[in-house]
Amino acid sequence: MAVNPGDGPAPQSVRLRRVHLRDVTPQGRRSLVARTAGTGADLRSAAREIVRAVREGGDEALQRFGVEYGGAWTEALAPDAPPGTPAPIRVPVEQLRRAAQALDPDVRDGLRLMERHITAFHREQVPPAEQWVDVAPGIRVGRVWRPLDRVGIYVPGGEAAYPSSLLMGVVPARLSGVGGVAVASPAGRDGRVSPVLLGAAGLLGIDEYYVMGGAQAIGALAYGTRTVIPVDRIVGPGNAWVTAAKLEVLGDVGIDLPAGPSEVLVLADATADPAHVAADLLSQAEHGPDSAAVLVAVDTSVADAVQAELDRQLPTQPRLRFLAASLGSAGLMVVADGLDDAIAFVNEYAPEHLSVAVQDAESLLPRIRHAGSVFLGAYAPESAGDYATGSNHVLPTGRLARAYGPLSVEDFGHWMQAQVVDRQGLASIAPAVAAVAEAEGLIAHRRAVEIRFRGSAS
Repeated sequence: MAVNPGDGPAPQSVRLRRVHLRDVTPQGRRSLVARTAGTGADLRSAAREIVRAVREGGDEALQRFGVEYGGAWTEALAPDAPPGTPAPIRVPVEQLRRAAQALDPDVRDGLRLMERHITAFHREQVPPAEQWVDVAPGIRVGRVWRPLDRVGIYVPGGEAAYPSSLLMGVVPARLSGVGGVAVASPAGRDGRVSPVLLGAAGLLGIDEYYVMGGAQAIGALAYGTRTVIPVDRIVGPGNAWVTAAKLEVLGDVGIDLPAGPSEVLVLADATADPAHVAADLLSQAEHGPDSAAVLVAVDTSVADAVQAELDRQLPTQPRLRFLAASLGSAGLMVVADGLDDAIAFVNEYAPEHLSVAVQDAESLLPRIRHAGSVFLGAYAPESAGDYATGSNHVLPTGRLARAYGPLSVEDFGHWMQAQVVDRQGLASIAPAVAAVAEAEGLIAHRRAVEIRFRGSAS
């Protein structure tokens, strides 16, 4: 969603909405933290129709929606192509390789560093092939890890390109041992695909890159077309249409989690540098008009100092009008009377990104229960995690950090349970099985055990 800041001179300052927790009623406090990563019924209905049309109409429907809603790769059409010629969907592997070779050296080095750091962190998440427990003599129960056959990774595009999101999906997928990776990302409004995004795909050795976006891309990944091979799970962030479509296909394929607007919460006390805090809030507001930028200040003086820094830094921003509109719609300052009250609010809010700018920040980590990714200390800005610390930036939003975690290697596979039971083991549990099965009225369950000792059915 684009910000519409209106006409006239750009505002030079924005007074963030401010509330003091001691003045907020319990209902008001719930309102402060209430938000969702889901979508409204109307949008779900519209996305459902797009997904259905792609499922039934294949490439033709996919290309039609690409023209109607944006994301079609018209740049790739021949100059003499007749009007109405469908844009191609899949990028040739050779073009991805050329794009990698054409990358600016500094960008290539940056992407390689990101890949190394993401690999180093996520390699530790690779599950063991098998885990077994001897629960009793003659009874072994275990689980075995199985990578998925195919995954689809959605990478946002259109207004901007995000090669970082490509790496955040592809690197853990590869580490999991997944069979195949399909990338989907839309072209921009001009019908062009970011050369940096193509180059990043080439660096990673991607051989399935589809130029498609929105709900139609999710439908194609889930159900397949003549061109697009269907996948088993779809991961990656996207706009509200992508989120709605992912929820629609859930059940036929797996998804990571619905993704709402991006958000940051900065917890700051008097030891925090107000300039750092203001810069972190501005960097988050850059994502979009509904991206929450929240300060939880331990004392009014901290909030005043950060507001003064926002007033100083905002006019120097190249995207001044955009940021002013974003802070005006989704910016918030919450003042707490002490650290305990502040931490309680942080856990209620359950932010996607949490920056902890307090004295001895690391000591607070055991008290943080709900957050997607936590940034501790003065030199841990949220943007460092977005790109190069190695942590994953595909995170739960809309309070889903209460129940979900970051994208990880485990999202690209699944566990199967297994059990090995011999005669002695089954004999030891037969009375328990018989009693509980009988209590549940499942007599055939009981007899399935008994028959192994009687030698014939009774």
